[in-house]
Amino acid sequence: MATPISASTASPTRTIPDDQIVARAVDLCKTYGQGDSRVVALDHINVEFQRGHMTAIMGPSGSGKSTLMHCMAGLDQPTGGQVFVEGLEVSSMNQRQLTQLRRKEIGFIFQSFNLVPTLNAEENIVLPLQIAHRPIDKDWFNTVVRVVGLEQRLRHRPSQLSGGQQQRVACARAMMERPSVIFADEPTGNLDSRSSREVLGFLRQSVEEFGQSIVMVTHDPRAASFADRVLVLADGSITMDMDHPSYDDILEVFANPDDDQFDTATANGEVAL
Repeated sequence: MATPISASTASPTRTIPDDQIVARAVDLCKTYGQGDSRVVALDHINVEFQRGHMTAIMGPSGSGKSTLMHCMAGLDQPTGGQVFVEGLEVSSMNQRQLTQLRRKEIGFIFQSFNLVPTLNAEENIVLPLQIAHRPIDKDWFNTVVRVVGLEQRLRHRPSQLSGGQQQRVACARAMMERPSVIFADEPTGNLDSRSSREVLGFLRQSVEEFGQSIVMVTHDPRAASFADRVLVLADGSITMDMDHPSYDDILEVFANPDDDQFDTATANGEVAL
């Protein structure tokens, strides 16, 4: 299940047919600072993300997982290489083009929910469509609300909702525009175990029933076990590519790694076991 990847190679972790690729990075690099203070966050990464699949990105703090997702989503500018979403080169776009891309092709789910506190759940869900002056498909809205179980909470503001309910609102908001890919940054990081399972169950259902593509950064092996694929990063490189791993498979990677790169991070609690 787990395929080790040489950190020094620039080859893709796997080959996916072109028509099944929703997003990809080509020789992607990201550095911060200069001289002695220079930090390599991404080290010539090549990776393809498959349409209609859920991919989890894991690794210790500082491994580059959030930087990879931010570059893929156009939230951060790479130092070198290219990023493509639906064949469009994200890394060469200006801010206006990026805004249009994010409105049409990319959905976001954040750890902090990012809901507007003065709006109720329904208003938060449809807000991106209203900002973009796009019509609201009521049938799709009703489907999404039903799937996330928010039928009785649409008139409630975020302060009147639990953390799990707020994150489900955020999930529904991301789904409403039917984006090509949803990038989720620690979507269960602020949730208890029950709420986490509810949110992950919805994300899994959105992949299986609606063909949604999801790329999720997580520290949590339990959350990663919901994914079709798990990528493990260390020092800005992909070191392992796992296909449909179980919770135990993921635990084994971090408890008994092939080298010493995770020992310190695991001992310090940087990877949640």
